Amino acid sequence: MKVDGKHFRSIWLEPDGWSVSAIDQRRLPHEFVVAEIPNAEAASEAISTMLVRGAPLIGATAAYGMALAMRDDRSDAGLDRAYEMLVKARPTAVNLKWALDEMMRVLRRLPPSSRAQAAYARASEIAEEDVAINREIGRHGLTLIETIAETKKPGEAVNVLTHCNAGWLATVDWGTATSPIYQAHDRGIPVHVWVDETRPRNQGASLTAWELGHHGVPHTVIADNTGGHLMQHRMVDLVIVGTDRVAANGDVCNKIGTYLKALAARDNGVPFYVALPSPTIDFRINDGVAEIPIEQREASEVTEMTGRTRDGRIETVRVVPRDSQAANYAFDVTPARLVTGLITERGVFAANRAALAIAFPESAAASQ
Repeated sequence: MKVDGKHFRSIWLEPDGWSVSAIDQRRLPHEFVVAEIPNAEAASEAISTMLVRGAPLIGATAAYGMALAMRDDRSDAGLDRAYEMLVKARPTAVNLKWALDEMMRVLRRLPPSSRAQAAYARASEIAEEDVAINREIGRHGLTLIETIAETKKPGEAVNVLTHCNAGWLATVDWGTATSPIYQAHDRGIPVHVWVDETRPRNQGASLTAWELGHHGVPHTVIADNTGGHLMQHRMVDLVIVGTDRVAANGDVCNKIGTYLKALAARDNGVPFYVALPSPTIDFRINDGVAEIPIEQREASEVTEMTGRTRDGRIETVRVVPRDSQAANYAFDVTPARLVTGLITERGVFAANRAALAIAFPESAAASQ
């Protein structure tokens, strides 16, 4: 996707063939900064501090982190040490472990002398596969927007509500929930996006709005609790969100607040879709509500906010009383019964165990 007319990905390999760079998403939307990731320790820190975030991008970053580790220590001990460090960087997004397991599958069987080159090759393949998957997610999701545009809203904008950032900044390129939106926009279909601010880290207001604006997609930022009101007044045609993990039964784990949007959508007859790449499906988890670990992050993300002051300074301020405690649950789980469909690279499927197993039999079998 584009930033000021120039194509960017969220993470990339530099022309020297080994250096890794990424957009520092902590600095958006006020500053566009490219950060260098020089080693595996920096890759782990980039994931844990949310310099990079979003399940697919976390996986790609972890893969590059393994490649960087193999530059420094190609031994079995170095391989194991890098894996153990990176796999602990974030607990919820299944893509992290998936990418690291894939790197280990390739590297473990090779002699140490061959590991660095193979690691960079596989990490780059994982990044390219993510781009291709997200492009296909967009192609399948586009048909949903096209149908609404043709049958229900001819000549009018299709209103899509999304939550958090499931855009190209959360992946290597295209995004998951935004890929259908970008493809519709690029085809000339009028679309408008309601962008949840997504407290406490404001990924919607800071990231989704930023990337939609740079691509020229009409959008409006709303407070998190506005979605139900908009749905009641028929101002939302469909909801498309991303996900960090989907259980085998179709339960969807996504940024905190997603469950409430699904409830409001069900009550108002608004289709609620989840866009996901297949590595996000965790066939080892049978019940998402009961089994998916929910990350609890620092209370300061709730008690403090960072923004640009009127005189141009970037400042962090406290927004709650000094002695008040704060809880920061980063994700919630939306039960499969509330999900209209799962938009994947292979098509749109029902959110249930049978449909997922039929759509991705190789992944289902590998989990047995």
